[in-house]
Amino acid sequence: MGERRTSPVELYWDLVFVFAVTQVTTLLRHDLTWPGFGRSLLILALIWWAWSGFVWVTNAQDPDNPVVRAVLLLAAGLIFISGLAVPDAFGSAGTLFAVTYACVRLAHLGLYAYASRLGNASWSAISGFGVTVLIGMALLVGGSFADDGLRVALWTIAAVIDYAGPAWLTRKRLAGLQQVAVEHFAERYGLFIIICLGESVLAIGVAAQGQTLGSRLLVAASLTLVITGELWWTYFSRFAAIAQESLRSSRNPVLAAADGYSYLHLILVAGVIVFAVGAREEVGLPSGPLADPARLALCGGVALYLLGGAAFRLRMVGVLSYVKIVVAAGCLLVFPLTSGSSGWVPAAALAALLAGLLVGEQFGEPSVESAPSGVSRA
Repeated sequence: MGERRTSPVELYWDLVFVFAVTQVTTLLRHDLTWPGFGRSLLILALIWWAWSGFVWVTNAQDPDNPVVRAVLLLAAGLIFISGLAVPDAFGSAGTLFAVTYACVRLAHLGLYAYASRLGNASWSAISGFGVTVLIGMALLVGGSFADDGLRVALWTIAAVIDYAGPAWLTRKRLAGLQQVAVEHFAERYGLFIIICLGESVLAIGVAAQGQTLGSRLLVAASLTLVITGELWWTYFSRFAAIAQESLRSSRNPVLAAADGYSYLHLILVAGVIVFAVGAREEVGLPSGPLADPARLALCGGVALYLLGGAAFRLRMVGVLSYVKIVVAAGCLLVFPLTSGSSGWVPAAALAALLAGLLVGEQFGEPSVESAPSGVSRA
């Protein structure tokens, strides 16, 4: 398939979807507990899967096609409503979230059926995972009428079934789903990471509003901004381009793209969202001690992002980034070691650890360009 770049309508689509993703930060901030964390990641997983599905279908055909453009704009409106419902998805807005989300997923299936009609995608693969989509959406909508505990259980089962469709049940057919426009595909996922990081910066700015612009606030905001930049650097400094080339030379780019981007990038996005929650709390209380849940979100979000990056690298080029794993462990250690301290203390420690990571990746870690041949070709 010929190479192309992201179109304006796709950028608009991404911005609307990122709004829905960042609404998860609101959901998590209001319930910074382990059950709240689980519910928030469940909603994030659902939204991410819908966005990723549309990346695939627009990769298979021209997004400026009038039919494709109309469906994208319709689905953007629906996911915007879903995003508005996210903060109360486990309350009174559950049915609104489930119904609008299910309509987005059905629109995705409709676009894939249209792509197969044009000869751009395999109907056998679409019909295979289409069954799991329908089952998952039925459970999602049905679960929205249940009480909280049963709703969580049914929605979790719905997400597992939906994710399992292309991952396991129809993996052989998935390999022949479509041709992959590699540059467009990798660019879409990279842009989404950038937009999520940008929304984190916006959240930091919102937290600083209404406060006295003193030295403590400036230090707290600056440190979180530095961390955000370092997270960007770890993804884009070298490896994003290397992963793209690995995808281009893969024997089966569909499976490599599904594993490396559709599945493993969810860990990266989750790390950004969790970090953003902790960063907002840290900037919102620059002089007082940072509460344990907020400090754990700050440290754990960075660690989760690094582990996602390590998994992505392992899948794409077969090289395990030990330095990322070690630094991720160090980020988790910052949590107990900074108990009772002001928010800027763990932020400073995280910024220092990430700076060491960047130096290590630039000068100390073996280059992934020299990975053993064939490891990234599956």
